[in-house]
Amino acid sequence: MTQIEQFTEPAGPGTLGAGAPPVIERMRAFRSRWPSGDGVAVFNRVYLTAVGTTAPERGCDDPGAATALGAHLTGRYLSALDTVAAGGRPPECWRPLVQYRHHPGVRPVQFALSGLQAHVGHDLVLAVVDTCRTLGCAPPDLEGEFERVGDLLVLLEERIRDDLMPGPDLLRIADPLTHVVSAWSLDRAREAAWTAALALWRLRGFPALAEEFRQRTDAGAGLVGRFLLTPCGG
Repeated sequence: MTQIEQFTEPAGPGTLGAGAPPVIERMRAFRSRWPSGDGVAVFNRVYLTAVGTTAPERGCDDPGAATALGAHLTGRYLSALDTVAAGGRPPECWRPLVQYRHHPGVRPVQFALSGLQAHVGHDLVLAVVDTCRTLGCAPPDLEGEFERVGDLLVLLEERIRDDLMPGPDLLRIADPLTHVVSAWSLDRAREAAWTAALALWRLRGFPALAEEFRQRTDAGAGLVGRFLLTPCGG
């Protein structure tokens, strides 16, 4: 059975922003294991804050689908954390963050954006496919839910940039951090994730091709995440 056919158990009831206690408790458990300056801990901390403070989505046309998509998405993330905590090899998209988590020249905002890139560029793709298999639907049926989850990811990105990006008074003229951070776009990452999910779904009848596509998607997400971790000084 290929990886795209293996469903992740939902991390808990509710969507990405529903503040489900099991999700929060698991993230808190991971937070307590790592020092605050650890790159993985940086992303986990800001993700935990976003999950715990974002109000549940209202007016959703299909709350069951939204819950399933959010649960599969957080489940992918928590599965990667489990693997990291156990000393295993997480999906390739998460490996740059794990490898550079203690690098003194990488700043907190870079750690957080690299984690967000892995979550959107790989986890979100597979979460769409997981949800379609669970509910017996196709990706176009989830487009509204995908956009709602995307809106919550936008709030997460805003929190990252607002809380972790140094102010102009702390940045030197032409500071390379500005160029690295501004080169990445969540909107483009979301668009690419949706396109990849559509392609992966259409390849479901060809397991070998589907797995090759998944691996390339994983590797591509990791490559972008690695660029975001370009050392920019202390």
